[in-house]
Order: sequence, then C-alpha cells, then structure tokens
Amino acid sequence: MTYKKISPKELHERIQGKEKVVVLDVRAEAKYKDFHIEDSQVLSVNIPKTEIFELTDGTESLALPKEGPIVVTCTTGNSAEKCAKILDGLGLQVEVLEGGLTAWKEFRK
Repeated sequence: MTYKKISPKELHERIQGKEKVVVLDVRAEAKYKDFHIEDSQVLSVNIPKTEIFELTDGTESLALPKEGPIVVTCTTGNSAEKCAKILDGLGLQVEVLEGGLTAWKEFRK
C-alpha cells in the first residue's frame, strides 16, 4: 500500500460533502490546541508524531478508525509524510495534506 497526497482544495471539497473526514494532526498538543482544522464534518484527532514514531505493535493503541481514509497533517507536511509511511505500513488508509496546515491556512484566506 502507498499513501497519496490530498490538496487543501480537495480536502475542503471533501469536508463540504456528506461524509465525515478524519484528520490526524501529528503536531505537539500545544500547537494543536492553538489551531487545527475544525468543522462539523471533521473528526479531528491529535496524536503527536513522537507517539507514532514509537509504534511497534500495530495501530491497536491508536484511537483511529480502521476503515476509510485518514488525512494526516502537520505544520508543513514533512512530519505528516513520515507518520503516513508508518501508518500505511500498519495497514491504515492514509493521505497527506499537501503543504500541511500552512497551505490550509493560505487556501482558507
């Protein structure tokens, strides 16, 4: 399996749709509390990248849905890509938000 990238525009369109969108923010909790993607259609989950890097026993310890895509994001997209590789290797369907929250904020202006 390999993960794909999703643009801020594609994510925005998906959020406007009828399905719930799972967004996994891998930044530190303080940064997450300061700003994250919020919408009635978004299930926003904050799991710091350090926890994902330490995963050895699969995804059972993570509060993430096993079905459907999970959009992984961070500030710029670099950490999200590293986390996506790990989660993808564990069998989750993941997508990386291109440019991270920096690009998201630009798009939403």
